[in-house]
Order: sequence, then structure tokens, then C-alpha cells
Amino acid sequence: MKTQWLVSAKVLALSLVLLGIAYPLVIFIAGRALFPFPAGGSLIKEGKTVLGSELIAQDFSLPGYFQPRPSACGYDPTSSGGSNLAATSAKLFETYRERIRILRLANPLEKVKVPLELVAASASGLDPHISLGAALWQLPRVAQARGLPRERIEELVRESARSPLLGFIGEWRVNVFDLNRRLDQLRLAEEANEDE
Repeated sequence: MKTQWLVSAKVLALSLVLLGIAYPLVIFIAGRALFPFPAGGSLIKEGKTVLGSELIAQDFSLPGYFQPRPSACGYDPTSSGGSNLAATSAKLFETYRERIRILRLANPLEKVKVPLELVAASASGLDPHISLGAALWQLPRVAQARGLPRERIEELVRESARSPLLGFIGEWRVNVFDLNRRLDQLRLAEEANEDE
């Protein structure tokens, strides 16, 4: 009996060392070595300043920026999650009505129906992508706020769009953070052209 306890304790200790320390350490080192950008959080930097991550949604509320999906928990990457409201919840319907009202006020030039992903939060609350349709729906507001032709911004949106996985899984999508960065770069390039 004593021998069985000793063997069990040794197997447990070995398992803890191998699976709790060695394996995670090897995976961490391999991830950092083989995929440094994703393993580091896909952080986008300008000089030494971190602008954000390609993987985490951020709150863009100014009219000259495309807005991501709403987040039930705020845009804090350390606390993601949904609202946990049922599909039949009166509170959920009221939240949706309020979001639609705010979107209509912010986008008065757009007459078609508000895309669902601009009303419903993603499961994690931190999805950085919206559909191409949701980005195009915001075009009039962004173009007006930036004083740029709608066609120029639409061209930028379509250039930023990514195709469905394997060509058929999902839909065309746009990373909001990346698109807004490209918009800022476009503005800087046009200001430089004006100065010349």
C-alpha cells in the first residue's frame, strides 16, 4: 500500500512538472520564436507608442471614424463577455432600440436598415471586425465628417475588406482598427500634398 502511494505521488509530481511547467514553457517559447507578432498580442506601434491591437475592438466614437460592434462589457480586453440577456428579454429589445436610435442620429444620411452587427454585441464584446455592409453603411457619416469624397473612402473600405475564410465561410469583413488607421494615414498624406 505504501509503495502504491509513493508511485502515485511520483507520477503526480512528474505530471505536474511536465504538463504544468515544461509543456506551457515550450509552447510559449515556440510561439514567441515562430509567431512573434501574434504571440505578442498583434500590437500595432507607432515608434514606441502602442496604438492598439489588430485582435481587440476599440471604441471609436468620433464621427470621422468607423465604429465597431457594440460591446456589452466596454472595450476592455481584460474583461470580455456578453450581456447574457435572453433573446426574449425586454431589456435586450430596449437596448437594441436605443442603439438604433443613436445610430440613426449619428448617421442621418443613411436611409437603409441599420446592419445587425452595429446593434447586437459580439459574444466576447471585443470583435474587431464588422461586415463590409456595416462599414459601407457608415460611409456617408465618415465622408462628411472628414470632408472627403464618399467614393475615395469607399475605395479605402473595399481595399481593407478581407474575403471569407476559404472563400465561402463567413462573409466579407473589415477590421475597424486597421481601417481607421488607414483613414488617418490618408488624411496625413492629403495634408502633405496640400503643403507642397
